[in-house]
Amino acid sequence: MFSQIDPRSPIPLYEQIATRIRVAVAAAELRPGDALPSVRGLAKRLRVNPATVVQAYRELEGDGFVEMRQGAGTFVREIGPALRTRARADQARRLVRAVLEEAAVLGLNGQEIMGALQSELGEKV
Repeated sequence: MFSQIDPRSPIPLYEQIATRIRVAVAAAELRPGDALPSVRGLAKRLRVNPATVVQAYRELEGDGFVEMRQGAGTFVREIGPALRTRARADQARRLVRAVLEEAAVLGLNGQEIMGALQSELGEKV
């Protein structure tokens, strides 16, 4: 689940971790009641400071995605359809921003991008 965490990215590590968990919850990859990795375990796996993982988990708790239980761990909460929809829309916007940034580097214009997108959507639908 955390293979997309990039320490060279300009996006802070805690935000990358939180985003990946949000996506997993919105896509039902993680279900209500599922335990997240321990702070120490995830920090060791990702080779980051445990405070980074704590910051990600606290952000997720504030957004209603997880519940942190003292001494027991961090668990996925039941989220409503509105929060699930918002999380999926946020991820879609992030993907589009990444494509647009890469397209700008390549010198592609909006018409070329839209044409490619329509072509790909036509093949997938």
